[in-house]
Amino acid sequence: MAFFLSTFTNKVDKKGRVSVPASFRSAVAASHFPGIVVYRPLNFPCIEGADMSFLEQLSDRLYGDFGPFNPDQMSVATAILAGASQLGFDPEGRVMLPAEMRDAAGIDTHATFVGLGRKFQIWGADAYQAHLKDQLSHAAEAAPKLPPFGGGGQA
Repeated sequence: MAFFLSTFTNKVDKKGRVSVPASFRSAVAASHFPGIVVYRPLNFPCIEGADMSFLEQLSDRLYGDFGPFNPDQMSVATAILAGASQLGFDPEGRVMLPAEMRDAAGIDTHATFVGLGRKFQIWGADAYQAHLKDQLSHAAEAAPKLPPFGGGGQA
């Protein structure tokens, strides 16, 4: 499974194309789909993305945790999987972000790619700065409550 780190801001052209950071393209290179999969998250005004195996694992979890006919499973699958888009890379390493996703995320002239490990987010550049400030504040409060790595002593 791909792993995404760091933050990059890239220009979005008039057609909605944006260059995916080289390290993100490298992370998905071994995937059976030569590109990224993007979807609208349930909790933030951005676009989330990952490699195909992440979405396959999410689907497996939804069916395994809820069962195929559970209404909660159906709601989450519809909200995320039904609206997902597979975006292949062009020769320059760009993808065309779907207009409805760009609009919902407030992405206009620049897109900020935010690596979050197994997935990443794409934000409008200004919106990301406000989100980052909020997340850093929340992390300062939440981090001391996390269990130590390895389940043993202090980290």
